[in-house]
Amino acid sequence: MPDLDKAIAFHTGVLGGRLAHREENHEQGVSEAMIAYDSGAQVQLLAPRTPESAIGKFIDRSGPGLQQLAYRVPDAAAATAAVKAAGLRTLYDEPRRGTAGSKINFIHPRDTGGVLVELVEPAVASHEHGKPDGVASAGTATSGETITA
Repeated sequence: MPDLDKAIAFHTGVLGGRLAHREENHEQGVSEAMIAYDSGAQVQLLAPRTPESAIGKFIDRSGPGLQQLAYRVPDAAAATAAVKAAGLRTLYDEPRRGTAGSKINFIHPRDTGGVLVELVEPAVASHEHGKPDGVASAGTATSGETITA
């Protein structure tokens, strides 16, 4: 998203979501917002902080749009090991910090039919009150999915 504020306004005003979390992720070079919906679905909106960030390069190469599909996992390290054991490549050897202190890794899009798949272990604090607010681009295979735009 080149204009994060405009995207937030669309997803909250037109589509009826609520802004659940917003942060500047300096490690990944993005400004991000998590939009939550009553159905439990979440959408993560990303805007590049610099053209050199991974998201900046993606937008330059592909234009704005869907960048990845994320799945919530209980243990990002175990999920990474399982992916590698299945003969697939991950972008990182070990999970890294994601939104709101989550742990993340990605399955290489060449191994997933061209889709960048993110594995997200929410931070422990995000489970307060039984609500997964602030979860980095996460969706569960059992209770829904989140689209990252």
